[in-house]
Amino acid sequence: MMMNDPLGDMLTRIRNAQMRGKSTVMTPASTLRARVLDVLLTEGYIRGYDKADTSNGQGEFTISLKYYEGEPVIRELKRVSKPGRRVYMGVSELPSVRNGLGVAIVSTPKGVLTDANARAANVGGEVLCTVF
Repeated sequence: MMMNDPLGDMLTRIRNAQMRGKSTVMTPASTLRARVLDVLLTEGYIRGYDKADTSNGQGEFTISLKYYEGEPVIRELKRVSKPGRRVYMGVSELPSVRNGLGVAIVSTPKGVLTDANARAANVGGEVLCTVF
């Protein structure tokens, strides 16, 4: 099946699984998805993820979602830059999500970073999504 926005698909799968109270969710594997999941893991929004190879050679991630007192840790997950409208920002323009309580995930020349790490590395880039 043709997919125009693979990252948006993964974020939607995470949102839908959390609304249903699922402990895990599966999504096709890709390098960009892995880097975004790495950021979510280091920031404490997910428990972890595992990669499993499938018969077609694509691979699949199994994402372990995180809950606190029965509520999802991720309260809001929004896609910012979309295939139809890319959003690029310089280091001085990077957004602060909920006064620093959330994170913006940015694709920079130095890799996929949080907004705080991108400011520390003095690089801007494409704002992929925001998490709170």
